[in-house]
Amino acid sequence: MDQRLGLFVLLAVGLLCLGLAPVSRAQDLVDDGLDDDVDVEDELDLGLAGAEEELEGDLQDEAPPAPKTPPTPKVTYKAPEPMGEHFFAESFDRGTLDGWVQSNAKKEDADEEIAKYDGKWAVEEMKDSKLPGDKGLVLKSRAKHHAISAQMLRPFIFDTKPLVIQYEVNFQSGIDCGGAYVKLLTQTPDLDLDQFVDKTPYTIMFGPDKCGEDYKLHFIFRHKNPKTGEYEEKHAKKPDADLRTYYTDKKTHLYTLVVNPDNTFEVLVDQTVVNSGSLLTDMTPAVNPPAEIEDPDDQKPDDWDERPKIQDPDAAKPEDWDEDAPAQIPDEDAVKPDGWLDDEPEYIGDPDAVKPEDWDEDMDGEWEAPQIPNPACETAPGCGPWKRPMIDNPSYKGKWKPPMIDNPNYQGVWKPRKISNPAFFEDLHPFRMTPFSAVGLELWSMTSDIFFDNFFITNDRSTAERWATDGWGLKKAAEGAAEPGLATQMLNAAEERPWLWVVYVLTVALPLVLIIVFCCTGKKKSPATPAEYKKTDAPQPDVKEEEEGEEEEEAEEAEKSSPGGCDVWVSEESCFLCLRPSD
Repeated sequence: MDQRLGLFVLLAVGLLCLGLAPVSRAQDLVDDGLDDDVDVEDELDLGLAGAEEELEGDLQDEAPPAPKTPPTPKVTYKAPEPMGEHFFAESFDRGTLDGWVQSNAKKEDADEEIAKYDGKWAVEEMKDSKLPGDKGLVLKSRAKHHAISAQMLRPFIFDTKPLVIQYEVNFQSGIDCGGAYVKLLTQTPDLDLDQFVDKTPYTIMFGPDKCGEDYKLHFIFRHKNPKTGEYEEKHAKKPDADLRTYYTDKKTHLYTLVVNPDNTFEVLVDQTVVNSGSLLTDMTPAVNPPAEIEDPDDQKPDDWDERPKIQDPDAAKPEDWDEDAPAQIPDEDAVKPDGWLDDEPEYIGDPDAVKPEDWDEDMDGEWEAPQIPNPACETAPGCGPWKRPMIDNPSYKGKWKPPMIDNPNYQGVWKPRKISNPAFFEDLHPFRMTPFSAVGLELWSMTSDIFFDNFFITNDRSTAERWATDGWGLKKAAEGAAEPGLATQMLNAAEERPWLWVVYVLTVALPLVLIIVFCCTGKKKSPATPAEYKKTDAPQPDVKEEEEGEEEEEAEEAEKSSPGGCDVWVSEESCFLCLRPSD
């Protein structure tokens, strides 16, 4: 049994090592591949060059080269190319801000020191880029106003096809307070990108925003009142999903907004829907005002009775009701405990206290020692004059009040009467928004190094998904390949928190112990008593020699009956094996 136990333990440990080794080895290969700033072809060339050098060295020793595992190819970046119908596409892989206009305006109603839009922008790779060559637009300043915009290929007109806008954001340094949303600037004759400010008219504002612990994902559109011509912002309901991870994990996330001609909308992060609804029912304030409103000139009548209950006017106080009875009375059944010290005070002056030297009786008054609990009362049930404890008065009823009854004159809660809303209108097609012709970022941030990339506007969802696959899909694959494997994550966690080793050991050892206990152990068969032999007719030890003699006779008879003859007969518990001579 000890040998079997040892074998099971060794087998389990071996399987565990074999399971973790490939993961660690694969992770090392991925890390080695991602650390080199070369593409797949260059990496293979380097592998071949290294193999040739090894061949030359081995030829000198007249020994064949040892086989070498080729390095794992890494994800190679290729700039996405827009295909299909689109209105705007920007990947920044040219490395310049060509086509983009930085605002030179000043923000109104702001201090002069911070009013100017002087925040810096740059086109560069991410600080911890996993895709060499992949560039994006980076917000470089903190505590500054930033504004930059670009003209679209042509204006987007809301007709019979959906609007799809998507772009990528990476909070490389996290985010304390600031936004990363985009504005689709309304097409107007006086649109000047050089003077782009917060009050520049926009049609849609979409994207992440965070300050403190308030994580937002905006979808706001400006709706034009068909009666007055004025615009009003309509805000989508707050997403039910938890958005915190998108702001804290320092990964690149894809933000997508889809607005359909049937007035439905979807907000997606990393191609997963996090918010959806209707422009008619899920916006605040509502697109369409109510048909009726309360009359502002209506006033509540003076005799309107809103009291549902009143005191019974016919009720009378009972004659035996004593309003002057106290709530508590002394307990007449109480008895003073034995040993009570009536003449001892509960507190006495501290006999060890000494008057301070700087005590001035003219200024501070007569000095008195501080009070301490009387030591004589420590062993006694109490000190000082004994008083009966107070108990609730069974005759106490308090002040009499008439009971409450239903008010026969109750008229309900008064509300102003309803009148027709003079500002009422019904827009059943809020999707038909004002056309827009430019894309802009107008932001304030207390954190720098916010990375933007791969802006795309189209009216075809499949085209947007293809653009996302060619851009964000590569980033996701590269970031995923660079993540540590399970074994590495466990080891790193244990280095930071050594107590996890106990958890790991218990996780592996507990199942092994259970397997050994339930599968590898059993009761040893105890020797049978003479009585048990009689009950079962089992052979007893003293007849073993007779049984062996009988087995030898049977073997001889079998040898005679065997046509070929056998050199040796071997008995295995009444089974005979014939070992024939070899040819």
